[in-house]
Amino acid sequence: MKPSDYRVAEVRLLHHVAKVGDPSSENLLIRGDALSALASLSRVREHSERYVGQVKLAYLDPPFNTQQSFLDYDDALEHSVWLTMMRDRLEQVRDLLARDGSIWVHCDDSEQAYLKVMMDEVFGRDAFMGTVVWEKLKGRDNRTALSSVHDYILVYAPDRKTWTERRNRLMFGDEQYARYKNPDNDSRGPWTSGDATAQGGHGTKEQFYSLDTPTGRALRPPRGRCWLYTKPRMEELNADGRIWWGEGGGNMPRIKRFLSEKDHTGLVPRTLWTADEVGTNDSAKKESLAVSPDTEQPFDTPKPERLLARIIEVGSNPGDLVLDPFLGSGTTAAVAHKMGRRWIGVERSRKTVETFALPRLRHVVAGEDSGGITEALAWQGGGGFHVLDVGSSMFEDDEGQVVLADWATNGKLAEATAAQLGFAHELDPPLSGRKGRSRLAVVDGHISCAVARLLVEQLDDGELLTVCGTSIDPQAVNELRALRPGSRVRKIPDSLLAEYQESHRWRPRSVAAPTDDEAIVRTATTTDAQEEVPS
Repeated sequence: MKPSDYRVAEVRLLHHVAKVGDPSSENLLIRGDALSALASLSRVREHSERYVGQVKLAYLDPPFNTQQSFLDYDDALEHSVWLTMMRDRLEQVRDLLARDGSIWVHCDDSEQAYLKVMMDEVFGRDAFMGTVVWEKLKGRDNRTALSSVHDYILVYAPDRKTWTERRNRLMFGDEQYARYKNPDNDSRGPWTSGDATAQGGHGTKEQFYSLDTPTGRALRPPRGRCWLYTKPRMEELNADGRIWWGEGGGNMPRIKRFLSEKDHTGLVPRTLWTADEVGTNDSAKKESLAVSPDTEQPFDTPKPERLLARIIEVGSNPGDLVLDPFLGSGTTAAVAHKMGRRWIGVERSRKTVETFALPRLRHVVAGEDSGGITEALAWQGGGGFHVLDVGSSMFEDDEGQVVLADWATNGKLAEATAAQLGFAHELDPPLSGRKGRSRLAVVDGHISCAVARLLVEQLDDGELLTVCGTSIDPQAVNELRALRPGSRVRKIPDSLLAEYQESHRWRPRSVAAPTDDEAIVRTATTTDAQEEVPS
């Protein structure tokens, strides 16, 4: 569509469908296109107040545009279309990202170079933190010219200084602890050693000197290098037993670093992540089958839980909000849930949600997911999430002209609202009521500036407009007043119900909400607002 098309800028509503587990949970599983879902989260007031600037970690694993067709999705777009798709969604994520947050975008050689340039434009080159290279396969494909065994993850942080200070280091593992020994029985405990020399080109003249070993051997630094410290500092360290000269006391010196004095915040993450450290595509497919045993085929392109666990460990803390706009089989949400993070996952394909993501997350909540990082975290279940649907478009194409859809303006909601406000219910799509020279428009959706302009175009000279919607862009209020002074915008249901209750002493009937995730199998056809307005 052209950028000027109303449907491009449309903000769709999110309709609650069901809940799983703890109803007080803030986690969201959203079914629908990421662009519409993210626009709603950032522009509908009830969501924007909660989510704009609050996402600490966004992980995107979009289709890589490999020009292949997979079982669960088609991955073949024209190059510029793919970049446009990514740019639009990245701009939405940027609005939701916290100042000290970060965004990690997964890709391969198909678009990596172009994606990097485009992300430089969206976030700024200074926001680029680095590229993680993940060894996704341990084997070799002999059918190709070059056997590709890695993917890329581009990492950006809007405020690189703050994020560098805030991001977490990796915990020590057995491999790191094994490097610490105590061959000289030092009272300070196990230690490891480091090189006592540095590159000569970076040293000062005070770092070039002769150093005597305990055996009396005079040593000079190797060619092209200098000593790490000045001579007085080296003698000070030697006197304190912090230099290791080898078993015989005549080797090149090494600086002792004690485990007891180690900064236990952990290790700075490297950019090369091996299969042994974080898993492979094959291990990810085994995890997918384990949590979806009833499916004949695993999800085509899952990622291992250990890979996501490392990303989430580095980029967030317990209680932080994690976002994945291309949720797929649900790995990000599952791992974030087990690691005590809040999460929002968006998946466009209803089939993928119902086949993979939803069953997987139900197992996580119930403590029935034994794979991935479950054992390492001793996860036993808990928490919950809400399932939301992206609403249908309010716009239709009527012989080349964009109009408001009939369902959005002429349902029971319009009739009920007209009665509450004292308008005669008079259908003249998209208008639905009349009171003197004032016309009524009731929109089951988001009132944006574009919607306000479309409605004003339907008025005759001298007519005013009262617009009622289930969600309102504050700018639309100003837009309508500027187009037709004296017109007004009102929200459904709060303002209308309050007025109706006062004048008619009406009390709303109780509306039963879904009590468990069985409601997920039905498709929501009405909004909460529609159910709350009396007939």
